[in-house]
Amino acid sequence: MADLIPLSEAQARLLALGVPLPEENAALADALGRWAARDIKAIRTQPAADLSAMDGYAIRFAEMPGPWRVVGESAAGSGSAPALAPHEAVRIFTGAPVPAGADAILVQEEAAREGDRLVLAGGGPPRVGAHIRRAGGDFTTGDTLIPAAARITPARIALAATGGHGALPVRRRPRIALLSTGDELVPAGAATPGVCLPSSNAPMLAAMIAGETPAIVEDRGIVPDDLAATTAAIAATAGVDILVTTGGASVGDRDFVRPALEAAGAAIDFWRVALKPGKPIMAGRIGDTIVLGLPGNPVSAFVTARLFLLPLIRHLGGAGTPFDRARPMRLAAPLPATGKRAEYLRGQRVGARIRPVGSQDSAALAALATSEALIVRPPHAPPAQPGDVVMILPIA
Repeated sequence: MADLIPLSEAQARLLALGVPLPEENAALADALGRWAARDIKAIRTQPAADLSAMDGYAIRFAEMPGPWRVVGESAAGSGSAPALAPHEAVRIFTGAPVPAGADAILVQEEAAREGDRLVLAGGGPPRVGAHIRRAGGDFTTGDTLIPAAARITPARIALAATGGHGALPVRRRPRIALLSTGDELVPAGAATPGVCLPSSNAPMLAAMIAGETPAIVEDRGIVPDDLAATTAAIAATAGVDILVTTGGASVGDRDFVRPALEAAGAAIDFWRVALKPGKPIMAGRIGDTIVLGLPGNPVSAFVTARLFLLPLIRHLGGAGTPFDRARPMRLAAPLPATGKRAEYLRGQRVGARIRPVGSQDSAALAALATSEALIVRPPHAPPAQPGDVVMILPIA
């Protein structure tokens, strides 16, 4: 176990292999889920003028309870309303400019009007400034709307659009190639003669990436357990930002990923992490491509992808916080002590608590599919009892 590196060190070394990708301008519709390449500032003030927040009448508060003479109308999108003379009112609609001299909006439910004559009717009088959205109350020109490295969310898209932007400076999407290895694998949906196994890692990883991060993913298929074939398949992925291999990363006689990477010119940064499941993970570079070798067992591939691949994609995409944040939760069942490796147990919620699923085998996909979180257990942790607090990473 002396050659295993700690999980936190491996994660830091992986991110150190690359820097955020170049900046590009993306239309608002194409910016969702990406990260701001720099501070995005307002190029207009919102509201641009004092606007009404309600349908009603613009009045002078000091003239309560009226009467007033209605002298005009102000609607959203119209030009500036004429200034109010004493004892005058203007019919006004939500989003319309407030006329100069008015300092309150009398909502229509509290007004009585006969012809041009208006008085307060029912309810209490409005306060000064009631129902008026002041100019610049949301933001003003030059304010930072979205800080650099912040993720572009639907609300931030609306904010940027209101701030005057039709496109946003974001990082280029990472280009990712997925390469599955193993003589036993056949494409998903194909016949499985004998003990052949459908390839599940590539579709799982592609779905995980699509659901979590903005990236361009290409499945490069399955390569047999053969050094020359694996080397050629790796060399053919030149030009991508991340090459992800699954399987063949351990130390068996049929594990060819590491020697194939080295034959293709890769510099391996680390191999074998103090992690369960996922010990035989490796990372390095081939030219400008970061290589991440994940285990072949699908649960191990899932866990290591969450701990390494997704943070790497976020890092290249410009995220300020690339790692998932664990949160505390109380246990619903006991857990044994851990050994020298950090453990990530698949768990299900039981009310406000969490318990491990029945099978923690690294090939148990049925158990993984019902899991809602990974229970984080550090190395050398003592046994834990129901009611104890543990950290979890939600996965569903």
